[in-house]
Amino acid sequence: MSTATTDTSARKAPAGERVADWADGRLGIYGLAKANMRKIFPDHWSFMLGEICLYAFVIIILTGVYLTLFFHPSMNEVVYHGSYVPMQGVQMSEAFASTLDISFDVRGGLLIRQIHHWAALIFVAAMVVHMMRVFFTGAFRKPREVNWIFGFLLLVLGMFTGFTGYSLPDDLLSGTGVRFMQGAILSVPVVGTYLSMFLFGGEFPGGDFVARFYSVHILLLPGIMMGLLVAHLILVVFHKHTQYAGPGKTNKNVVGMPLLPVYMAKAGGFFFLVFGVIAAIAALASINPIWALGPYRPDHVSTGAQPDWYMGMPEGLIRAMPGWEINLWGHTLVLGVFIPLLLFPLVLGAIAVWPFIESWVTGDKREHHILDRPRNVPTRTGFGVAWIAEYIVLLIGGGNDMFAQYFHLSINSITWFVRIGFFVVPVLAFIVTKRICLGLQRRDHDKVLHGRETGVIKRLPHGEFVEVHEPLPQSQLHTLTAHEQYRPIELGPTVDENGVERKLTATEKLRAKLSKGFYAENNQIPKPTVEEYKEIQSGHGHH
Repeated sequence: MSTATTDTSARKAPAGERVADWADGRLGIYGLAKANMRKIFPDHWSFMLGEICLYAFVIIILTGVYLTLFFHPSMNEVVYHGSYVPMQGVQMSEAFASTLDISFDVRGGLLIRQIHHWAALIFVAAMVVHMMRVFFTGAFRKPREVNWIFGFLLLVLGMFTGFTGYSLPDDLLSGTGVRFMQGAILSVPVVGTYLSMFLFGGEFPGGDFVARFYSVHILLLPGIMMGLLVAHLILVVFHKHTQYAGPGKTNKNVVGMPLLPVYMAKAGGFFFLVFGVIAAIAALASINPIWALGPYRPDHVSTGAQPDWYMGMPEGLIRAMPGWEINLWGHTLVLGVFIPLLLFPLVLGAIAVWPFIESWVTGDKREHHILDRPRNVPTRTGFGVAWIAEYIVLLIGGGNDMFAQYFHLSINSITWFVRIGFFVVPVLAFIVTKRICLGLQRRDHDKVLHGRETGVIKRLPHGEFVEVHEPLPQSQLHTLTAHEQYRPIELGPTVDENGVERKLTATEKLRAKLSKGFYAENNQIPKPTVEEYKEIQSGHGHH
């Protein structure tokens, strides 16, 4: 006699659950998701700057894949017979002709091409602003120095990926930029000629540089950037996110929202917002209209040729540099180009090494997860503003002809302004920024002790008029006094306990001087003490 089994555990699970169980048994998805999907992220508008970088990069990849379906990276000469009538019958490269076809014959091609270009500009701009936020708030400190280097490399690679990208259409403007780069390469002593011949496959412009730039643009540089981006995000999760000072926030916790569902929902909506804004800009503002420029010819130069903004620094360095040359043993060393070629990585590389310089000067080896307010670290903030001022000066130098044309100025006057401003403007920016930071610190000091000004005037019994001050809430008091104040490193006694003179190394002396320059009395306003606060509050209450 048989019996029917009605045990519910014998029923088969749904197909989706069976697939998930199969994957979890081999990949450990459940455990990974459980550990990371509830990850806490703090909520502050400045943290969205990094998300803009990520979303712009995704948009660049998506639109770039679409453009590769129609672009022909070849410099073979053809005669154009497409739909753009003014160019019909003109001899041009296949690269230029295919770009015209994308712009006028491929459905949505011009929009996708402009989204790609605008997203690239916004990607680099967002990285610069994001790194500024990280720099000014001290988010690069231990344990995030390696992540800072990753971000710096992403910025540099993004600049050169953009350069190779806008060189691909082989139009007159991009060809002028490539010629500029080739001239800079030729200025390198001994090996410059060999590097140029290797890159262009012969004498400039050769017949291969578009195909070679194409491979670098769509494979080499994006592949490296993708790896750096993944490593960057992994370290963000591993180290946990930084947060601004506030009640309940310490170096050992993170106050915010879980990754799922709150943060993911907000991040997803923000992605479509960024995509929509870039698409709107691309639809309304034309960029790089190659049909108005024409194909590249080595004997032609586009009037008012300017690179994209992020390449303005090397352009400005070379334009401002005097045309110095040295003839040695029958060879000409073009210092007017070679010296800027050396200065460019030095000015740019100052960003990369800053975390290690600051850590060495302060001697601080602790982990930091609470961010600084820029006003509380005036020396660092001054250096950051000085670097930005330097970049703006060089950007003006890179467009000296355009500034001279639109503002009716002498191009020589602009060039001399850049030459002098290269040394003077950053110093002035540093001094002014530092004074502003110290002034803001003094204001915070007074707000902590005396409270917030209410604008209410009160007459005392003896006839004196005073303004009523409202005590600050505890949360704001905590924010204004949570920052640390470093003390300069002291060299200590120059003789030991036996009276023997201790020999100080040059490195120790330099470190002490730098530390004093960073954190001496005239570089930070002492925080109010608890005793001062109690004395003021007990003395006159809320006045």
